This record gives sequence, C-alpha cells and structure tokens, in this order.
Amino acid sequence: MEITALPTPVFCGVDWAEDHHDIALVDAGGQQLAKARISDDAAGFAQLMALMAEYGDNEDTPIPVAIETSRGLLVSCLRATGRPVFAINPLAVARYRDRHSVARKKSDAVDAAALANILRTDMAAHRPLPADSELVQAIAVLARAQQDAVWARGQAHNKLRSQLREFYPAILNAFAHHKQGLCSRGARSILAAAPIPTSAAKLTRRRLQSLLKQAGRIRGIQAEAERLHEVLKRDYLHQLPQVEAALGHQTSALLRQLNTACDNAAQLEEAVTQAFEEHPDAPIIRSFPGLAALTGARVLAELGDDRTRFATAGSLKAYAGSAPVTRASGKSCKVMSRKVKNQRLAAVGYVWAFNALTRSPGARAHYDRRRTAGDRHVAAQRNLFNRFMGMLFHCLQNSHTYDEPVAFPQAAAELRATAA
Repeated sequence: MEITALPTPVFCGVDWAEDHHDIALVDAGGQQLAKARISDDAAGFAQLMALMAEYGDNEDTPIPVAIETSRGLLVSCLRATGRPVFAINPLAVARYRDRHSVARKKSDAVDAAALANILRTDMAAHRPLPADSELVQAIAVLARAQQDAVWARGQAHNKLRSQLREFYPAILNAFAHHKQGLCSRGARSILAAAPIPTSAAKLTRRRLQSLLKQAGRIRGIQAEAERLHEVLKRDYLHQLPQVEAALGHQTSALLRQLNTACDNAAQLEEAVTQAFEEHPDAPIIRSFPGLAALTGARVLAELGDDRTRFATAGSLKAYAGSAPVTRASGKSCKVMSRKVKNQRLAAVGYVWAFNALTRSPGARAHYDRRRTAGDRHVAAQRNLFNRFMGMLFHCLQNSHTYDEPVAFPQAAAELRATAA
C-alpha cells in the first residue's frame, strides 16, 4: 500500500521597511528554504505570493506569516488572503535573535529568519491578528482617529488657556464655569472677534448677542450677553500695548488650531457613531449602562467581532488591563494593576465605569462595597470595569443583551426587599 507523505509545515517571516521587505521561509526542522527582498508595492506582494505558492501555500493550507507590525498595506493584503498573520513585538524578536548568535550580529535577512523561527518553535505562544469584519476594521480606524482628535483638542485647549493666562484673564473668567470652557463655540466666537482684552472691553451688548447667535446659541442670549459684557468690562491688568497686540496674533494662531481640532473631533464622532450603529453587535454593547454610541464604538473597535480572539473572559480582562497582576517570589506576594494593556480600551473603560455609577444601581452598590473594603476610587472603578468586561464577554459570545438583575443579583434582591 502506498503511503502519501503529509506536507512539511512551512513558516514565513517578514522584516518590513518603508520601501522594501525581507522575506524568509523555513521548514519544520529550521532549514531555511528561501529568502528574498521584495518591493513595497503590488509587484512585491505578487512576488511574495508566488514564492510561498512555490513551497506549498494554497487556500487549504496557507503558510502563516510573522511580521513586526499589525498595520500597513502589506499586513492588510496578507490578512485579506485569509492566512494567519502574527504581529510579533520587536523586543521579542530581539530576544529570539540572541538565541542564534552570541556575536549580536543583525541584518534584515537575519530578522526575517528569526521571525519565521518564532512561528516554527512558539506559534502557540503568540496570537494571530483577529479575523475581524471589514465594517469593524473601519470602525476601529474611525474610533481611534476620533480619540486622537479628542486628545489633540485637549492639547490645543491647554496651549490656548496657558497663553490667555499671560494677558487675557477676562475671557478665562467669562467661561470659567462653562462645561466646555474655551472649547465652547461661544468662547471661540468671541475670541475670534476680540483676540485681545482691549478689543473685548469694547464689545457692545448687541455685538455680543450677534456673536452668541453665530455660535449657535438659541435661548438666554440677552441674559448671557449682559453677563459677558459685565465680565469683559471689569478692570484687569494689561500688558504693554505692542506686547498685547503681539500676543493677540499668537492667540489667533492658537485659536485656529483649536477650531480645527474641535471640527475634526466632531466630524469623526459623527462618522464613527454612524458606522457603529450599522454593526450587529451595537445593540448588545449599547445595552450596558454607561455606554453610548461613541464609547460603545471605541469598545467595539478594540475588541473586534472575531469571537475566537479571546478564549476566556480572563484573557479579555487581561487585554483590557482591568485584571490585576500578581508578582510572587519567596515570601513576597504583590497584587498590582496591569501596566501592559490596550491603552485605548483601558481609557474608555474608566469612562464607562464612571458613567455606570449613575445609571446602574447594581454598579453603584458594587463600587460602594469596594470602597468600603478599602479600595481607592481608581481601584474600585477598575474593579467595576473588570466585572463589566466579564459580562460583555458572556453577552457577545451568547448574543444576549445586558440584564441588570442577572448582572448584579445581590443589588437587585436588596432593591426588592426595600420595595416590599
């Protein structure tokens, strides 16, 4: 009887650069089968596909690829072929490189071979990039861009506020108690019309009403104009006239940066919320207390919709940074917050937990119990976020929406007892 030999596994490593990429293919025994340098274009990608096909790559048994990044056109095209793509941390690659050479030699071809050997020896220790849908990948792009725009808006606001403290306390006093501060359309409208305090003091009530209307205010225009007129007309310290004029020009430049940042954040928010509402997971995510369209989109962007990405709720909690880390050695045992995590998901997690305190009696009771037990505010909030992540994992895996009595049965029982 003739026995058909099974194909030998082949692994591919890609050391990427801006204009070219080095490729290495190794077999299960560590023997290097091929190496090449390809260009960063369609011709180079076709060359890579042809090289892997020469060594047994096909739709049924695709060759896995290791690369040091999770972004870029090359990674996107590799993922589109349906093959497993592993994004390996560059620090891990450096450690693997030292296993094969004590001379600390380094080249792009050596790094490509090291990446291929990482998959050959330790593929189970690394996770492939998730097989997310095209829609959720688009949501991730928009959500991260919107979050970056919000951070840029905060930086622009802080720069402008620091500038105004040098010579323009009147405008700071005028909007000190406004929820959005200098980011409000009213404040930016008045600053554009009067970039120096001397000009602001000359603004009439009628002119202030006109500026507020241009900023989109509908109610209480006359009363707000009266208040602003009184604040801007007060007696303040002033810089020398020429210095004040120069500072006014600088203020106008900073204001243009803030206007751009505010517009970018608003436009991206509209785009990401619209895309989020089209996703089938949106009703499940929005059913959780404390999550709205924007925060829900940020959560979905970081989790994706590949249900096989996280094997357990614990792995999801570790990825989000809500699960603690234990460091034990000898008689020493410390439980600390996790530093290595998805920073974007952790950032929205604190907002989620904070908002849930006023929208979920169970969440509030859980937070209060943690505070009574001795946790600080941040630790109690992180613990609540950790619990929410476990619930979200269960709901997404089973296509269930959030149910308050099931999520916090103790709090629900206490409420029923109080009502009785």
